[in-house]
Amino acid sequence: MDKGARRRRALPAALAAVALLIGGGGVAAAGPGHHHHPSRGTSFYVEPDSNASRQAAAWRAEGRVADAELMEAVAKQPTAIWFTTAGAEQVRTRVRDVVRAAKRKNQVPVLVAYFVPYRDCSQWSAGGALSEQEYREWIDAFAAGIGDDKAVVIVEPDGLALMTSEPWCAIGPDEELVPQRFREINHAVDALKRGRRTKVYLDAGHSAWQALNDYDAGYGEPRQQLGIVNRLLRGGVTRADGFALNTSNYRYTADLVQYGTRVSKCLYLRTHRGATACPTDAELDALRVHERKMTHFVLDTSRNGQGHYTPGEGETDWCNPPDRGLGERPTARTRIPLVDAFLWIKRPGESDGECQGGPPAGQWWPEQALDLATHATPPLR
Repeated sequence: MDKGARRRRALPAALAAVALLIGGGGVAAAGPGHHHHPSRGTSFYVEPDSNASRQAAAWRAEGRVADAELMEAVAKQPTAIWFTTAGAEQVRTRVRDVVRAAKRKNQVPVLVAYFVPYRDCSQWSAGGALSEQEYREWIDAFAAGIGDDKAVVIVEPDGLALMTSEPWCAIGPDEELVPQRFREINHAVDALKRGRRTKVYLDAGHSAWQALNDYDAGYGEPRQQLGIVNRLLRGGVTRADGFALNTSNYRYTADLVQYGTRVSKCLYLRTHRGATACPTDAELDALRVHERKMTHFVLDTSRNGQGHYTPGEGETDWCNPPDRGLGERPTARTRIPLVDAFLWIKRPGESDGECQGGPPAGQWWPEQALDLATHATPPLR
């Protein structure tokens, strides 16, 4: 049996073991029970005209039947729709059009708001609003486009996990931009939650990125960095429906569930038990808390079928790594109490940036799409 087969067989058992860690414990404090998470029967929106569907048609016309069938299978899956460009009125109209199209099909769209100033630390996906005021107007228009219709919104990928205060991020001064970032994320939460049926999840990186607790960055001059739990709290997660993990990344689902459960337990301890920091991982794993008292999360499984990549010299593990695969199909039926949905947030086949052979960030890359489909776990067919 190959390693991939062993991993596929082990995955359900690993997820079940992590789910048991949540458990039903004797806790008395009220939790985030006022949030209404996507129902298990939710059908997410499938675009009728996507890059994958157009690529499938082109390959079929060229006689590449097997490749076309793989792309057709990809095109049948719901993927998130990203909003990344300036213009409040334009984003209002575009969001409204998507929401209405989904409503006509009795489906729920997954939308990504990606326009915060200094996004991606001005790297491959540089851009975003030029000021806090522009961002407020943009996100208000985004929320207005949804209105009281159903939608799931992922708020600002990397917005909390990748801030201007990161030691290698030469944008500043931090004492101004970090508070600004938290104000922007909080404003997004409040604007979006005015929609009666909008589900809001704050992006929180992935399981191999930020520590749970605050830490000393240790790059030359000591710089105290906020851990992800403090970042989520300061970003307004208690007023949202939860957080999102693994956006545009490749971490195994079981690893993400374990990490997300620890984050959620620590949020519970911070907000209900008066804790000032997270205990050890072992203590968190042993802690029993009923899932109704805890913060839920969603996972991006669009590219984690083969897990993360071990880079060679001159490579990265996050930017267009080869031989990855599509992961669990988008669904709200995860069988994991804290995980509201598996989603394809990163659109399969869209480049991470001009690295490891890729075109500019967000551009369709047929070769990568085919690679992901070929290595899908579980298989597409």
